[in-house]
Amino acid sequence: EAYKHECEYYDPVKCKSEPEACNKTVEQCPDPDPSARSHCYASWKNDTGKFELVKKGCWLDQPECYDKFECVEERLEEGKPYFCCCEGHMCNANFTVSPNAKKPTTTPSTGVITLTPDKGRSHQAMLFSLLPIIGIAIVIIIVFYLWKLNHRQDPYHTQLPTHDPSPMTPPSPDLGQRPINLLEVKARGRFGCVYKAQMGERVIAVKVFPLQDKQSWATEKDIYSLPQLNCHANILHYIGAEKRGENLNMDLWLITQFHEQGSLYDYLKGNLVSWQQLLAICESMAKGLAYLHEDLPATRTQQAKPAIAHRDFKSKNVLIKSDLTACIADFGLALKFEGGVSVGETHGQVGTRRYMAPEVLEGAINFSRDSFLRI
Repeated sequence: EAYKHECEYYDPVKCKSEPEACNKTVEQCPDPDPSARSHCYASWKNDTGKFELVKKGCWLDQPECYDKFECVEERLEEGKPYFCCCEGHMCNANFTVSPNAKKPTTTPSTGVITLTPDKGRSHQAMLFSLLPIIGIAIVIIIVFYLWKLNHRQDPYHTQLPTHDPSPMTPPSPDLGQRPINLLEVKARGRFGCVYKAQMGERVIAVKVFPLQDKQSWATEKDIYSLPQLNCHANILHYIGAEKRGENLNMDLWLITQFHEQGSLYDYLKGNLVSWQQLLAICESMAKGLAYLHEDLPATRTQQAKPAIAHRDFKSKNVLIKSDLTACIADFGLALKFEGGVSVGETHGQVGTRRYMAPEVLEGAINFSRDSFLRI
């Protein structure tokens, strides 16, 4: 009971993985066995006069820490971490280096207290301090290795209900770090935020997905990368995809051509159109949709293009070009269909409800390929 206590706490490594640990300054030491004691410790660096606190907290039962009521480092070696431990409530609040200090020990046969140098403890302290860091480094290496293995697969390998294209398909222009400057937010949607951006002298659009919408980003990237899709005037021109940031702060970028007029939804809210302009918008929009639904044979330079169902076709996902013709965008919910492959039980009850066909709203499934495209 005499050794139950608290210690000052600091652990920057754990703070990164568990944000709530950043606000923790006191650690409640666990109840030791009746025959054991618990202690406080501190570890720090002081290389060339630059002080850096490494860790603080509760320490295991260690004979070197017995009856030490101040946290004092007895070793003075440049370039190596310092460590001290002590016994008592919050005894590691203050710590210092005293190279001439000796610790009292009791000779078992006589009980006489003598002063002996402390040996070997610094190596144990370094080992216990570095073990969590080494463990985290190993985990990072394993995750990076698995990530590399996963990204060696076919770039079209997704959860879409299709077969992978053959290895002859050229790789999509993605995941390269381009010098891009985000200028202003132009639109916000369910899966991301669209920016007007500058890439060199070219004005582009960048759709930024948060990490939790990675599947939508991957689906849209793979649809844009299909053969013969990026050459049609009424399909939004795709430039590439990138990953920006690291770990939980990562953003997923989709880079496309920029159209100043914005979506058909926004354009009609602020502009009147003549009958000729209306017909031009309708015709170009229909051409783009028909091209999506069409199966195209392979050419000398490109593979065959499968039919594609957009599944979220609405005025917000149609962009108006400078000549007042339309192009189709936003393929985060799209599906592609290969010839001879059954649609199966994939249903179309995704997208925006007010634009859904009645049979989709009723929850019907097992559509044929053609009816799936029509709805």
